[in-house]
Amino acid sequence: MTDKADIKSMNLEELTALIEGMGEKAFRARQIYQWMHQKQVSSFEEMTNIPKKLKEELINKTTFTVLRIEKIQVSRIDGTQKYLFLLEDGNAVESVLMKYRYGYSVCISSQAGCRMGCRFCASTLDGLVRNLTPAEMIEQVYRIGKRIGERISHVVVMGTGEPLDNFDNLLRFIELLTDENGLHISQRNVTVSTCGLVPQILALADQKTAVTLALSLHAPNQKKRKELMPAAGAYELSEVLDACRYYFDRTGRRVTFEYSLIRGVNDSESDAGELARLLSGMNCHVNLIPVNPVKECGYEPSEPEKTAAFKNKLEKNRIHVTIRREMGSDIDGACGQLRKRYKERKQNG
Repeated sequence: MTDKADIKSMNLEELTALIEGMGEKAFRARQIYQWMHQKQVSSFEEMTNIPKKLKEELINKTTFTVLRIEKIQVSRIDGTQKYLFLLEDGNAVESVLMKYRYGYSVCISSQAGCRMGCRFCASTLDGLVRNLTPAEMIEQVYRIGKRIGERISHVVVMGTGEPLDNFDNLLRFIELLTDENGLHISQRNVTVSTCGLVPQILALADQKTAVTLALSLHAPNQKKRKELMPAAGAYELSEVLDACRYYFDRTGRRVTFEYSLIRGVNDSESDAGELARLLSGMNCHVNLIPVNPVKECGYEPSEPEKTAAFKNKLEKNRIHVTIRREMGSDIDGACGQLRKRYKERKQNG
């Protein structure tokens, strides 16, 4: 990393202060901001209405983050695209492009690696390397959108990393992504996933954003949840659910509970009944996810009939529930797999 100012992570107010500090008029900041966040150019040189002298000064004093696409996997089943991006320091992160009837959605990473230690996740196998900057997060959206030539309408922060473990950079990313002077994606079309960091959930609620909070639940009780998600040991499940209720009260946004169904681990009828009792009375939605197999973890997805029975049990108890449509199942489906294979190839020469 460099000591230069990270220009693409700046909001318009900060950029204006920087440009005025260089002796330029404030309108230049708005021009530069639009080049970066509306036209999503790859260099200062492409900013045709910016004076050459100012561009040279910016090159000397700032960093201009642009991610490089290292690899793309395309599903032959549904067209889902998985991207491996290289960062400036040699680290790699993943993103996924999915097409739905409502438009294009991108799932981005918020960290290089992860320290949460979830037993069924490939992202956490090598631990956390570092947080991504706001620019590195938003660049995943920009590069994919530029490549396909289509507008990205929805963004999910559910790739590698725990977004709330990179809290300040996440807030700035949301600000840049939804800014009317930039891509201007609706906050309602942004989903942030978390394994349940209670203080950060409360802090996000106090921001009164309109983003959707998705809690990685994956178990109907604290004991089983700790076995699957070691980080869950930091907070009792009752505390986490209270934080989710607070989020709904402050924002009016219904919380989504992500529940990865693992064969023989958390997919029994009694698990479904316990989950229904746990969530009874909450304004929420449960998203059932057949777990992606990761050879290092040894978990297998539930059988289709078990998944259907689990869903029916929740519905009978008046819990809103869907089974997530599997997308990209013929490519490196599990989060972190593509990045892990890249790292292994690199280490092995």
